[in-house]
Amino acid sequence: MKTAVLLVNVGTPDSPDVRDVRKFLALFLNDPHVINIPWLWRKILVNWMIVPFRAPKSAAEYRRLWTKDGSPLRIHSEKVRDLLQKRLAGQADVRLAMNYGNPDMAGVMNEMSRNGYDRLTVVPLFPQYADSTAGSAGAAVAKHLARWSKQPEYRIVKQFYDHPRFLDAWTERIASCRPEHDRCVVFSFHGLPLGHLPEKCRREGPCECLSRPDTPSASESCYKAACYDMARKLADRLGLAADRYTVAFQSRMSRRWMQPFTDDVLKHLARKGAKVLMAAPSFIADCLETTVELGIEYKETFLEHGGKDYILAESLNDDPKWIDALAEICQAAASED
Repeated sequence: MKTAVLLVNVGTPDSPDVRDVRKFLALFLNDPHVINIPWLWRKILVNWMIVPFRAPKSAAEYRRLWTKDGSPLRIHSEKVRDLLQKRLAGQADVRLAMNYGNPDMAGVMNEMSRNGYDRLTVVPLFPQYADSTAGSAGAAVAKHLARWSKQPEYRIVKQFYDHPRFLDAWTERIASCRPEHDRCVVFSFHGLPLGHLPEKCRREGPCECLSRPDTPSASESCYKAACYDMARKLADRLGLAADRYTVAFQSRMSRRWMQPFTDDVLKHLARKGAKVLMAAPSFIADCLETTVELGIEYKETFLEHGGKDYILAESLNDDPKWIDALAEICQAAASED
């Protein structure tokens, strides 16, 4: 059977110029999966209020990130695609699409439709499921698939944060930073508006989903539960006691987002004179949120408030163990009945 794997990432502007950043933000924030309010209010909020004021600031941040080869997120995503293609040679054709930006979803899927695939496995590159990321990617793929003249067998990987090889890759990456006994590991996940969570899970701290015996798969429907579950699994692999790691959430746009906030946690640790090792396991590639937000801005915040030492673990990027994990994830999804 002719088989394809489609990797989907969130996307990136074509350049750090304000015009390209404005275009990217408009695509991203107008997605109803991202800002889930009525259409007209979303258009007014995004196009008249958020994008015009945020684009120049975001462009400045992207300029701090940009390399001579372009956006790190796109560079790393393309390397992952190419390395996975080598691993799956003879088994599947591997393609990459961005939900917003290039390589754009429509162009990639139009090209794929002409190849007459019998099977398609879609892997949104977001370890923990959230409607604003994997959910949006899945909806976009389904929309384009509906236009194909030949419909393939179709599977989507909802999330993979708990895949053993993926956890092993992150464990090795964090361990390589040598988290000594007096260093606190901060697992910083991308935050979400509280409205994107089940109502019972909106208070600060761990939610009850994973502790309830009647909800063994709660992390499949609760992003917050998946984040805390992954942190716990990584801590177990690293041999971290409960007082040697913490969970926090970054990239908030208001106070009505998931807490505790990463910058608040860092200020608290800094005042205690702590040493910190940051890890961001909701990102599979270094990007604006890791390189600039965590690597520059939050580091400055931590040191300004009295912190002693700050280390940031790189994302997995094109780490061979991550490619091994991704290959197993794709093969397992393709073999499902």
